[in-house]
Amino acid sequence: MCKILCITNRLLCQDDFLDRISRIAAEQPAGIVLREKDLPEHEYAKIAEQVLGICRSAGVPCILHSFPEPAKRLRAERLHLPLPVLRRMTENERTTLPPFGVSCHSVEDAQEAANDGASYLIAGHIFETDCKRGLAGRGTNFLRKVCSSVFLPVYAIGGITPENAAQVIKAGAAGICVMSALMQCADPAEYMQKLKEGIQRDA
Repeated sequence: MCKILCITNRLLCQDDFLDRISRIAAEQPAGIVLREKDLPEHEYAKIAEQVLGICRSAGVPCILHSFPEPAKRLRAERLHLPLPVLRRMTENERTTLPPFGVSCHSVEDAQEAANDGASYLIAGHIFETDCKRGLAGRGTNFLRKVCSSVFLPVYAIGGITPENAAQVIKAGAAGICVMSALMQCADPAEYMQKLKEGIQRDA
């Protein structure tokens, strides 16, 4: 089973964003998280409808991000929430959501999200990354602690490449998240294959 979540950022794409999503979806990742954090909700909903269609045609889970109402209206199968967004929701509001994941940056975050109903976690950032330039990665020891603190799948994010992907799997991660490389590489199919091989390295 593929253990790769693609995190989108259309601002990094030098080509057509929806075409790139189609090319990534064709490689059958574990899911595509439509992040696009710069968009207001109404604009996000428009692009979400298009990406959901692409993913459903390819049989790949599309995970909407941050906005519960478009996720419910578009009948998204999954949703991803930053922890501050989850904290603002009432218990009743949470019960109306599709299965949701949460981003966490500490063991305490992970345990809080698990207690509040998360079905999976994204933990990071693990290695140094251009997205958080100047901030040291939290490392695989941090990831190991998060994974052992909850009974949920944990996906690692931050600076993950084919060369270090196996390290996060050995630390207990259920899979990896990749954004910049999949948004910018010349050939998503080729890069996805390198990531899959990296995950299996020394397995």
